[in-house]
Amino acid sequence: MADSSRKDARPFNFKQAIVEMVQRNGSDLLLKVGRAPTIRVNGELANLTMVPLKPEDLKLLAEQIMTPRQVKEFSELKEADFAIGVPGVGRFRTNIYQQRGTLAFAFRAIPYEVKTIEELGLPGVLEEIALRPRGLVLVTGITGSGKSTCLSAMINHVNLHRRVNVITIEDPIEFLHRDVNANISQREVGSDTLSFGSALRHVLRQDPDVILIGEIRDIETLDTALKAADTGHLVFSTLHTTDATQTINRVISFYPPHQHQEVRSLLSTALSAVVCLRLVPRKDGMGRVPAAEVLINTAAVADNIRDLDKSLNIPDLIAEGTVSYGMQSFDQSLMKWYKDDIVSYESALFFSSNPSEFALRASGIDSASDRTFSDIHGEPAKIESSDIDLDLTQ
Repeated sequence: MADSSRKDARPFNFKQAIVEMVQRNGSDLLLKVGRAPTIRVNGELANLTMVPLKPEDLKLLAEQIMTPRQVKEFSELKEADFAIGVPGVGRFRTNIYQQRGTLAFAFRAIPYEVKTIEELGLPGVLEEIALRPRGLVLVTGITGSGKSTCLSAMINHVNLHRRVNVITIEDPIEFLHRDVNANISQREVGSDTLSFGSALRHVLRQDPDVILIGEIRDIETLDTALKAADTGHLVFSTLHTTDATQTINRVISFYPPHQHQEVRSLLSTALSAVVCLRLVPRKDGMGRVPAAEVLINTAAVADNIRDLDKSLNIPDLIAEGTVSYGMQSFDQSLMKWYKDDIVSYESALFFSSNPSEFALRASGIDSASDRTFSDIHGEPAKIESSDIDLDLTQ
């Protein structure tokens, strides 16, 4: 009993927990009172072999890693977002919040090295999208589906191939970009600018060619993004939506009904592409791969968005644009991974948008009138387990 008491009295070793998460290729570390530190590996939660946390453990951790400004923000809002660096270990996006009157933390691993689009196993058409001179590019998906990682790869592609001025507005800054060909200024909400709104009101005076907005959270942010894209800038941002159709509907729904016609018209000209992501477990258990739906704003797509009298028909438009424009549906993407023997049939079926149709296609049954599973343009790349970034979880 005495031994147990001494063990429980030992202070929580945060560095030990974060190191173990990194060593096990985990994406997240979750800390809350009454439970041992928990990590997320390949989408699944697992407890570390450490004693349950006590209120004083997390209070001491907060004092060690938070700045006075962050402490003040937390005391006012009961939650705060920021990024920290642990020497010799890595960078981590951090959220502190309160639950049942006690502190809780969520740490997300941020790789030091920015991976390329190809290294992440993302569709090659994203390279072409990243080099477009203007337009709004939305990267969407649920939390932890790879949005931030995908955006960082696209900004990296711009950096490698264009001599342009890039302004990012992030909360917090996650991936760090060094200038190669582009001039990149990364602004963090709270330390470099007071708010998203304040930064966006001035961003067009900072001579940007490319603007990255960490997340579209309100109508003010969306309005600025659309107008910047419509006036000749390339704008990247994210939304928490599950597919291209829902993304377009969400953008329209930000505005009151009497503005929907105006917004549809603006979106039809300002939108460049929508990339939706889902992370699927690999068959060999070595991480996850991205299933991606890609919508390019062609003339047919723009007409469909603009016309109030027609419902959105995005899935058919994606199928029609597969060969000519490099578009693809989730089910096409999943079929590619399945045929390459990277993901299992069960996983592909689980993550598919139309499981019954996917099952028919996987068994070799085709319908002459259905182009949903038309071959994706180009030969699929053969990807080894070592080529996939196991931290594609932002």
